Amino acid sequence: MIESELLTMAYPPLIVFAAALLALVLPRVLGFAVGALSLASVVAVALFAPDGALLSGTFLGFADVQPFYIDEFTRMMGAALGFLGTFAVIYAYSSEASKRMTAIALTYVASALGAAFAGDWLSLVFMWEIMALTSTLLVWSYGGDAVRAGYRYALAHGIGGSLVLFAVTAHYAQVGSFVFGEGVDYADALLAGGFADGLPMLLAILGIGVNVAFVGFHTWLPDTYPRPHFAASVFLAAFTTKTSAYVLLRAVPEGNIYLAYMGGLMAVYGVVFALLQHDMRALLSYHIQAQLGYMVAGIGIGSAIGAAGAMGHLFNNVLYKSLLFMAVGVVIYRTNENDLYKLGGLWREMPLTAIAFFIGALSITAVPGFSGFISKGMVLDAADPGYYGAPEYEALYWLLFIGAIGTFLSFIKLGFYVFFHGESDRSVRDSKLGQTTAMLSVGGACVVLGLPAIGWPVFTDLLPLVDGTQWLGPGGEEHTLTPYSMGHLQDAAILIAISAVGFKLIRKPLSKMDYSDPALIVNPTGYHLGRVSMLAVTELYAAVDRAVVSFVTSCYWIGDNPVLAVDAAARRLPNWIVDVEERRPADGGRPSTIHLRASVGLTVLVLTLVLTVVLWLLIS
Repeated sequence: MIESELLTMAYPPLIVFAAALLALVLPRVLGFAVGALSLASVVAVALFAPDGALLSGTFLGFADVQPFYIDEFTRMMGAALGFLGTFAVIYAYSSEASKRMTAIALTYVASALGAAFAGDWLSLVFMWEIMALTSTLLVWSYGGDAVRAGYRYALAHGIGGSLVLFAVTAHYAQVGSFVFGEGVDYADALLAGGFADGLPMLLAILGIGVNVAFVGFHTWLPDTYPRPHFAASVFLAAFTTKTSAYVLLRAVPEGNIYLAYMGGLMAVYGVVFALLQHDMRALLSYHIQAQLGYMVAGIGIGSAIGAAGAMGHLFNNVLYKSLLFMAVGVVIYRTNENDLYKLGGLWREMPLTAIAFFIGALSITAVPGFSGFISKGMVLDAADPGYYGAPEYEALYWLLFIGAIGTFLSFIKLGFYVFFHGESDRSVRDSKLGQTTAMLSVGGACVVLGLPAIGWPVFTDLLPLVDGTQWLGPGGEEHTLTPYSMGHLQDAAILIAISAVGFKLIRKPLSKMDYSDPALIVNPTGYHLGRVSMLAVTELYAAVDRAVVSFVTSCYWIGDNPVLAVDAAARRLPNWIVDVEERRPADGGRPSTIHLRASVGLTVLVLTLVLTVVLWLLIS
């Protein structure tokens, strides 16, 4: 009981943030050790804190804010992010990451955990904005090309974060509460959460859509993740997009068919442009979008198996995607080469790295025996009318199936050209001890959680909405998960066969293709549009400033020289009013060339109006 209370009071983001500060001031090995231990403690909090545990209080003047809340969804998020974060810190230590970069990374992880554990929208959006800021700093910390990419990254996440903030504001105005589920009546919702219908929901989907890389909103992802330090890419691959997928599930707990089909489109779009990449980290970045597509599809379907599959795929993606970035990072570290076509034959030089890579590749491609097979199969089942999907999701199922084929092709390509193609002309060493420890630990989890009859039931015990291997269908009927059924194994065999034959057919023409993502036109377009807008605003401001200064100066001169002002104004009057041919004496000590033809009354009226306007300007 005492231990449970202590775990309830242990606020994970604060623990990790404190570790980030210590990592700056302690000796390097001790600072990294504190960082890894802080994230290991997050796993303990996530797994052992009691359901319903929460911290509540007042924040920014609002009462009943819940920055820390434990349910089956936050439990799984905390366990995944904490576990991966622990080994990401160990990997960063062996990869010669600086103390400053690691401190920024830990702060970034702390903010992601804050968003994952939040029990209300105000706390979540506050941590969401800190996550955008700290991830930008993590990109910038490497310098070089990462700086400009970081600015584009910051702009994209600034727009997305602003939309989410507007959504939270509109939601509060409509329902009067930030706490998940309060004021919103979702009878069939799978979890507490959900934005109010209408404008709040629309803004939330668009804002979160930036972070989960909806097609058209995704350009920051392949633009940014290949550029920072390779150890920073491991952190980036795990936290922003996965936390955002979880938040999307919170925001749309009942699902949405358009959201589901956006997920299918993401799966296909991501693998197509992954296949065309030469840069290894760019290929992996497009596969982040593709794998997010499966999560978004499961969330959009809105059924229990769809949501559980999405959360399971999120958990697995945190593991195997980071593992792949680790393995590719070691290759870059040892060879100083990013282009996969300039490598080859490295399996002899780097066998441990090759093993780690292929564990990640077999997991992401959902080969039986690996964890990705379980979660991807659940999402496919949720869309397949032959299993549990509704007829309206049949096209979605085929989009996801095509995405699965493209995933196989991409990782056959990456593994073939990096580790098997030709003979290596490089004499390079394998991964360092810390890198090997991190890769094999994360890879071991990918294997254990997918083992038939042994590991996968342990994995499903962690899944929300699943009790052991049982889950409830739409009508309340009980179903049993059977990932290793003959039907699932046949589907996997078909995928493998199609992909193996397909790669043989497309390998040579594919190696000659180098097409960029047409959506990346948004980068130069945004730059030039921003430049033109800036120049237009600054030049307009300068013109207005010159006009105002000139006008005020003229008013001061008129006030100091009223006679000369009248004289100058009169010279501009038409000839029917003045006659400039005759010279007459004038007040002010100089001869006048003006002869007023107008009557005395008209002259007095004009002078009165002019002086009134001048006095009004001077007084105001």
